[in-house]
Amino acid sequence: MNLGQIGTAMVTPFSEEGTIDYKRAKKLIEHLIANGTDALIVNGTTGESPTVTAQEKRALLSFTVKQVNKRIPVIAGTGTNSTAESVLLTKQAEKLGADGIMLVTPYYNKPDQRGMYAHFAHIAGETKLPVLLYNIPGRSTVNLVPETIIELSKIKNICAVKEASGSLEQMAEIIAGTDDGFSVYSGDDALTLPLLAIGGNGVISVASHVVGNEMQQMIDAFNSGKTAQAAAMHRALLPVFRAIFSAPNPVPVKYALEKLGLETGGVRLPLVDFGEGQIPFDQVWENYQKNQHVFN
Repeated sequence: MNLGQIGTAMVTPFSEEGTIDYKRAKKLIEHLIANGTDALIVNGTTGESPTVTAQEKRALLSFTVKQVNKRIPVIAGTGTNSTAESVLLTKQAEKLGADGIMLVTPYYNKPDQRGMYAHFAHIAGETKLPVLLYNIPGRSTVNLVPETIIELSKIKNICAVKEASGSLEQMAEIIAGTDDGFSVYSGDDALTLPLLAIGGNGVISVASHVVGNEMQQMIDAFNSGKTAQAAAMHRALLPVFRAIFSAPNPVPVKYALEKLGLETGGVRLPLVDFGEGQIPFDQVWENYQKNQHVFN
């Protein structure tokens, strides 16, 4: 599974009435492709997957696949805490033309490592699509440990992991224990450069909605041996990363897109839009632009 350096976990654009807005989705897809996105992840957490219905997920995935038209890979978020439902969503994604699937660690029912191995192995066995594992203990309450990921990597079509544990030690163990063909992506924008430094492949990003090109420049600088320049870019981007996660995802990034002139609508309950006292993206963005010289 070649996701390039930056896969964007795409927000789901909504209309003022709260339905999926496909005109806005078209503009967003084109914006992302033009601004540093190497792969699109649809129907993930950033896409508000818990409150997007199964029918809406199919429709949005189908639309995205057609709009992208093979220019970059489209990865469908099909993981749930039900193995059977995940298999069903995966088979639908395969029929709709997805280039791969992303499977989140099962949430709420708290399986142990044996249960998670069986869950992922079973789904992978039901599809020909490449599989991106998604480890996010902060949301699922369970941590897919390196030993389990290493064992899962031996299954032919399990090709990568989005690691959002926040532990560079854990990421290093995975890199050391898997073959070169297995990719490790950061699930946290702020850990993109540190992960590259220990041998990782890139990031599944939220901030790339607004700073995708700059993140590509940072990664390119690092890969070219210009580590001091990459570090300066990383430091300049950190306030943006913090602002993008200053409220529950994707509230801040949708606000940021609106401020930059790209309407994606609000969020669905139980999420709510920005309130008083939260970090103002406007000020963060103004300060960030003062440091634009590091990207020139």
